[in-house]
Parts: sequence; structure tokens; C-alpha cells
Amino acid sequence: MNASRFQEVIRSEEELRELLGFPSELVVRKQLAALDTHCENFIAYSPFLLIGTADAAGHFDVSPRGDAPGFVHILDQQTLLIPERPGNRRLDTLRNILQNPSVSLLFLIPGVEEILRVNGRAQLIRDAALLEPMKVQDKSPLVAIALEVQECFLHCAKAAKRSHLWDSTTWPESSVIPSLGQILLDQVRPANTSVQEMEASLQESYRKRLY
Repeated sequence: MNASRFQEVIRSEEELRELLGFPSELVVRKQLAALDTHCENFIAYSPFLLIGTADAAGHFDVSPRGDAPGFVHILDQQTLLIPERPGNRRLDTLRNILQNPSVSLLFLIPGVEEILRVNGRAQLIRDAALLEPMKVQDKSPLVAIALEVQECFLHCAKAAKRSHLWDSTTWPESSVIPSLGQILLDQVRPANTSVQEMEASLQESYRKRLY
């Protein structure tokens, strides 16, 4: 980043607090050290989450995870299990966890404007007895992320309200974004491959390798 283009850079929390202030007592106290019944209920209805991880050098990734509501299993108030389904094999999240166990999750429920944040420490497991209950289409995950919950709290709805996130009347037509096949073709430029062939390959992956 070219720092010279910015003239007024904030360099301390003191300066930041002077500008933006401090949280209310309610906001401070809503942070819990373990899941309560409300957090557990939110997770049970959530079909989608974002997981943030970083490697030992601090290089950060945020990755999506999604499945049927309740796909994240709650072992107890301090422990979550997230099944690892087939993906692109980059393994960014999993490799990061091997180097740095600190993880942050955001759980979303379609139509619900609040968002649940869960922070904790993760490890990768392959205990068959724990993976078996997460089976889908007769396929058990080979690996799961086990998260020790350290902090959890609900974000209020301001971000969703400002963005009209769940208001379908504000959504753009999907055609404003080119297809993934077209984007990959433009970015990677594989030899002797058409958009149609790229799209067909993607659709085959969706049909055969979701689980």
C-alpha cells in the first residue's frame, strides 16, 4: 500500500477512541465466554457461515462454509464441529489452523438481520465417531474443524439494514456479474478451452462433488 497517498492516518487506539468513542455497558456485557441457548439456537438454524483464519505470518483468509441448517454440530457450550466438505483443495483455512489456531466465525440465517460472531481456537480432527453423524448422501467428511469457543455475541442489524441485505427488491440482476466460467477464462486463460467447456466442468463438479 502506498502510505503517502493518505494524509491523516490513525495510529493509536487513544486517537481512535477520541474520534469514535467507547461501547456502552450493554455492548460490553453481551460478549459471552460460552454458548448460551440463544447462540445455540442461532447456530442450529444457520445454513451459512464465514470463517476467518490467519497463518503464522499473519496472512489472513476468510472462507465460506454452507450446508443444511444445523450443519455445524454443537458438542457442548464450549465446542463446535464444522464438517469439511469437498472443495477446491487449496486448503487455505485448514493450513492456517495448523499454523495458528485462532479462528473467528460469522453465522448468518437468511432473512434474519442479526449475525452471530463466535471466536475461539480450532484444531483439525478425524475421529470417526464424530464425523459419522455429519454424513450427507452416505458420505462422511474426512476432516472436521473442532472449535473451542472463547467469545460469542450477536451483532445488531445495522449492517444488514444499511445494505438491505435480505430485501430482494434491492438485489441486482444476476447477469450484472459474468458467469464464473467466463471469469475464470478471462483470469486464467487456459489454452483451447471455451466458456461452454468451462461452465460444463463447473456444473459437473456441482453435481458430483458437493459431498
